[in-house]
Amino acid sequence: MEKVLRAMSHFDVTIEPETCAPFGGGHINDTYMITSKTGEKYIIQAINTNVFKNPEQIMDNIRMVSEHIVQRTGGCNAVMCFIPTKSGRYYHPDSENKFWRLYYFVPAICLDFPENEQDFYECAFAFGEFQKNLSDFPAEKLHETIPDFHNTPKRFKNFLKAVSEDKMGRAASVQREIDFIKEREEFYSILFSNFESGKLPLRVTHNDTKSNNVLLNSETR
Repeated sequence: MEKVLRAMSHFDVTIEPETCAPFGGGHINDTYMITSKTGEKYIIQAINTNVFKNPEQIMDNIRMVSEHIVQRTGGCNAVMCFIPTKSGRYYHPDSENKFWRLYYFVPAICLDFPENEQDFYECAFAFGEFQKNLSDFPAEKLHETIPDFHNTPKRFKNFLKAVSEDKMGRAASVQREIDFIKEREEFYSILFSNFESGKLPLRVTHNDTKSNNVLLNSETR
């Protein structure tokens, strides 16, 4: 954990760490919880630069979106509060090309699967609030951190190419699934075609709307 604590030392916070351990079940970034000797808890993450080639852009997006939500709501309860480095940035690149970010730990419940209908409702409400608070944000300011990741027409084109080439010889065993996807070809271009025609405005979206991307209040859920 020496590299984690070394990265922590570059951020503008004075604590004496007591424990440092891996945290959570995320499978993209490396996440650790640091607890100080006086009980404060922090989350420090190394952004996966194999997935996110431009981590500076990610943090820039988060900064712009968070600042806008704070302005709309008048507080920072609905956003993650990142701690800047001593040089004023919200990330620290180390000698191993790892990009670290630090924020305050939020004590809450995080569910991989909603346990009842109310959990479903609260998660949906949270995403709705997120969209509402960003409805007037100029989305063109955001960076596209993974080009074409949500380009569904291109995804479908790549899918057809993969099926045609069948490099691993597995297409025959999943023909039912292949047919299912092919039968819905017209569906994949709906968003893009409506955007290009001017019917659909450009908006900020979350694009990973699942329950374990929502924090629920530990007492009230």
